[in-house]
Formats: sequence, C-alpha cells, structure tokens
Amino acid sequence: MIRIGDFSKLSRISIKTLRFYDEMDLLKPVEVDRFTGYRYYEYAQLARLNRILALKDLGFSLDEIRRLLADDLSAEQLRGMLKLREVESRQRVQEEAERLMRIEARLRQIEQEDVMSKYDVVIKSVEPLKVASLRGVVPTPPEQGSLWRDLEGYLAMHRVRPSGPCLSLYHDEEYKERDWDIEVCEPISEDVPPSKRVAVQMLPSVDAMACTIHEGPFVTINEAYDAIMRWVDENGYQIIGPVREVYLKEAKHGSQTDPRTVTEIQVPIEKA
Repeated sequence: MIRIGDFSKLSRISIKTLRFYDEMDLLKPVEVDRFTGYRYYEYAQLARLNRILALKDLGFSLDEIRRLLADDLSAEQLRGMLKLREVESRQRVQEEAERLMRIEARLRQIEQEDVMSKYDVVIKSVEPLKVASLRGVVPTPPEQGSLWRDLEGYLAMHRVRPSGPCLSLYHDEEYKERDWDIEVCEPISEDVPPSKRVAVQMLPSVDAMACTIHEGPFVTINEAYDAIMRWVDENGYQIIGPVREVYLKEAKHGSQTDPRTVTEIQVPIEKA
C-alpha cells in the first residue's frame, strides 16, 4: 500500500481531488488509519483512476462516472451514452462556430465604421401570444394610424383593455416603396368576438427571434432595421416570417418624432 501523498505524485492528481473522489464514492482508499486518518491506496487503483479521468475527459459528470463504474454497464449501454456525448459535443462546436461568426461580423462592422454600433442584436425565443388584430394595406408604415384607431375602437366598444405592449406585423417579404401589408395587434387576455375586420388569434411561438431595441422617434427607426438586417445577413441567417415591431414605450398621440419612444424589432430567423 502507498500513502495518499505518494499516490498523488504517481497519478499527478492533487490530494484535494483524491479526497473529493473518496467522498463521491468514486475512488475510495483501501485503508484509512483509524488513529491518524491517513489514506492508503493500492497501485492497481491507478487503472480505476485513469478510467475516471478518461470518462471525465469525454464530458461525463462525476455522478455519471460513478454510475458507469458501479453498474458495470454493457458495451451497448456505454455506446448509447457516448453517442449522446457525441451529439452534445457537436452541438457545442456548432454554437461556438456561430459565436465566432458573430464576433467576426462585429469586428468587420467596427473596422468599416470605426465606431461601436448602438444596436446590439440578441437571439431569443418568444411564447405564443393571444391578440386581437386588424390587417390592412397602407401607403407607408407611418400611415397605419387608421388601423390602430379602428382596432382600439373595437376593443373599447367591448370594454377590453390590452394585456401588454401592442405590436405590428409586417407581412411583406421584401421592402416596398408603397402599399405595405401591415397587421396591428393588441395582446388580450379576455375573450373578444371577432368581426369581419378584427381577428382574434394566437400568434405562434418562435424559437429564434433576432431582436434589437430602438430608442428614439420612429423617423429614425430605419437605422435599427439597417443594423438588424445586416446582422441577419452577415451571420448566415434567413428571415422565416413576419417581422414584429413591439412598442415597449409608445409614442405620445402616435407621434413620429417623440424621442422617448422605445421599440423592439423582432425578426424570426433560421440558419440559411
């Protein structure tokens, strides 16, 4: 038998780690001196320690390793666990590759403009949302006020108040000079009877939304759109549904120049 200090030197594993493995029932000493508390190991235990380190290197947690060693799993069971590790590792590699693309895109943007963009883009998921909505074609986005007046008037007639920030859906698949297909939406928690013009629907959840925040008047919101669309293109994504404009802090009286307006632009995406 050899003392824990010598076993530590042979294995290149710290005494602290060996004690922790003992507490975890992963590698227990063959003997503990009941007077001094010294731990003693056998040379043959180096093989078990190597197995622990090898499994740890493959990404298994210590709890999983303890089960692997204790249950004497079959080759088929071990193969299944390794296949799962393979999938998880490939996913992490893909995530890191995408992060690298975002870093490179940000570097290019800084090099081209010599300034940090005021628009940061993040990817998030959104939950399903119950809304009352009214869809129509308007000459340009600033002229969607009539849609909002009709929708809000209908909800007021039924004594229903919005349950969250209102939003617009932009259904056109590409930029247009005129005749925009826009759907204005008010989140609701109560039931409202639909009409010929007003629909009551559940907006679907979206797994990946590229989002950015525009602080300032609507007359400058194109800056935010330019930033987020460039981000989508440079990071290898494509748009897969209507863009959402969520009015977190609404403009006073629908003003296009209110500087205190806060709007979130949400773009549903997937890898191109």
